[in-house]
Amino acid sequence: MTDDSARLRDALEECIAVPFTSGNRIERFLNGDEIFPAMLDAIRGAERQVDFETFVYWQGDIAERFADTLIEAAERGVSVRVLLDAVGSIPMARSLRRRLEQSAVEIRDFRPPVRWKVWEIDNRTHRKILIADDVAFTGGVGIADEWTGDARNPDEWRETHFAVRGPAVRQLAAAFLEHWLEEVDGPEVGAALREAGRQPPGERAEVGSASVQVLRSRAGVGWTDAQILLRGVVALARRRLRITTAYFVPDDGLVNLLCDAADRGVEVEVLNPGPHTDHRLSQLAGEDVYHRLLDHGVRIRRYQRTMLHSKIITVDGVLSVIGSANFNYRSLEKDDEISLTVLDRELTERLDRDYDDDVQAADEIDGNLEWARRGPVQRVGEWVARRIRFEL
Repeated sequence: MTDDSARLRDALEECIAVPFTSGNRIERFLNGDEIFPAMLDAIRGAERQVDFETFVYWQGDIAERFADTLIEAAERGVSVRVLLDAVGSIPMARSLRRRLEQSAVEIRDFRPPVRWKVWEIDNRTHRKILIADDVAFTGGVGIADEWTGDARNPDEWRETHFAVRGPAVRQLAAAFLEHWLEEVDGPEVGAALREAGRQPPGERAEVGSASVQVLRSRAGVGWTDAQILLRGVVALARRRLRITTAYFVPDDGLVNLLCDAADRGVEVEVLNPGPHTDHRLSQLAGEDVYHRLLDHGVRIRRYQRTMLHSKIITVDGVLSVIGSANFNYRSLEKDDEISLTVLDRELTERLDRDYDDDVQAADEIDGNLEWARRGPVQRVGEWVARRIRFEL
């Protein structure tokens, strides 16, 4: 492990009190054309257990294909558990839901809204986790037609997803189990807990060179672990910090840290959606802080080809943060997320190359010219979004 890697590992372990596991292998997949075949093949190849948790399960051909594959796995004797966010999966076709319920698949809704528990309605699971025996997947992909294709046009979203093998898979399994236990009761709780310790020892073996810290963040009062992680990687960067995110709404503390990083010579770059976004208010709330960041030399680019939905941070060419969390208030305070901090120079270099490719389809904001000349409609939109940024 290099000096940079050791420094980052030691600091993040002390800040978050979650140890890194060594011996993992991480494989990245770009866009639906690569992501979905890999996930479906993993389900088809599973022999014992498939656990699947997601915020987005909507409609379309890919939703049907996932249902077919999960049902087929359950029919051949694989234990299949599916956990859908009760709000995020509302657009799911009722016929598709009935098919899963009538099969051998165990399916649950995560935190169905309860009228008198209004404080829970806004706290969702935004985690994306698929575990098929000894491989786990996480990242930003949802099960909907928006994620199909290869980001060639606005109908095909730009996404990055990851397969994880090695000891970190057990920690991702624990993240799923944590939420599953919240939604089952009685004998099902005991059965799930007894099953948890039966992973064959061979699947815990080291299979690669990546060190991985798995962070299960939950909504809470005050600073969450996700907030500490983001602040930590920004504060620890020495040479280059690259942030790719679908929703960029940093709080004042993160804005100050980003400005401080740029002031001390770190190359700070942000890539987020441009004209194609599914949450314009969220985009406006992020644009409200652009002037502060640009004044300190932070480079901001906006992806032009389609909706950019990836969630990736790279630090100094050696560390990557991947998973489901965005760089916004909702991921840091309101939603349950899964984040993997990965110390693997090869993976980080690959993600940096992906970033270089993406900026070829992005426009950069000129802080001295373009942004200072933005019109009154844009400024009013930022003012409105500023008032509700805590919800975005």
